[in-house]
Amino acid sequence: MIEDKLILAPLAGYTDKAFRQICTSFGADITVTEMVSAEGLSRDSVKTEELLERFEGEDRLIVQLFAPNEDPVRRCIKNLMKYNPTQIDINCGCPVPKVVKTGAGSALMLEPEKIKRICKVIKEETNLPLSVKFRLGWDSNSINYLEFADMAVEGGADALTLHARTRAQGYAGVADREAFRTLAHHMMGSGVKTYGSGDVFTAEDAIRMIEEYKMDGVMFARGAIGNPFIFRETRSYIEKGEYEKPGRNEVLETAMRHFDLMVHYYGENLAGREMRKHMMAYLKGMSGAKESKAALTSALTRDDYLRSIEPLMI
Repeated sequence: MIEDKLILAPLAGYTDKAFRQICTSFGADITVTEMVSAEGLSRDSVKTEELLERFEGEDRLIVQLFAPNEDPVRRCIKNLMKYNPTQIDINCGCPVPKVVKTGAGSALMLEPEKIKRICKVIKEETNLPLSVKFRLGWDSNSINYLEFADMAVEGGADALTLHARTRAQGYAGVADREAFRTLAHHMMGSGVKTYGSGDVFTAEDAIRMIEEYKMDGVMFARGAIGNPFIFRETRSYIEKGEYEKPGRNEVLETAMRHFDLMVHYYGENLAGREMRKHMMAYLKGMSGAKESKAALTSALTRDDYLRSIEPLMI
């Protein structure tokens, strides 16, 4: 059974092995790969398989698959098992058009029976824990997350993660926090773990998810970008009753450690381009960062990044 409480969610373009390593160093119990195409995995796609690479020392990893039905899932299992996943997660929440138009992601909310069949295939073909990440429904006129949860559990899901928005909302508006409480109550006594996702931007949000809304744990998504410290803060409160927040220098030093890991794994050229979005997030809300942010728009090398943020060091 899944016992992890604090999980880094899959985020396309963000949760590569460098970011997963950073978040793990700050207390994430386990992390999830970027969304992996079951079809691509079944066809030995190099690009797809790159998403499954672990950071050095990463002994546990959840692999998130997306697929429109059980067929590509069944065909990808053999290749997937070569990577020794700790757990499999099925994406039923991605609202991006290029995913939805294939029938995958949140499009599965329109046909709950499909998730039952997908889950059954995974439980028949593997002995791994299985989780499903989903939304409230397709839109406000088709809220069916409890029915969907039941279908997933009937198929064999061991854990459920609710992003409490509809597909139509995307990432706009606010998450329906009462839906977390409703799902937790609905699954009470079933042995199925429930996790909350959506609008978890602070450790206080995470603690409220667990204590007030009775979720078994939290899946941190956008709230962890530029803020891997959210894992340490949340754990510190759980264990000591106090939030261990980072100082400015720790934020900047962590950002550079993140950059160095990206260089280590991908080379300075790619790291220089891809790190900009992360660095901007690290600097978000930091006083006096306007000039640094302007300099970062053209930063490519380690020296460029260091020069950009040096004026902010205390």
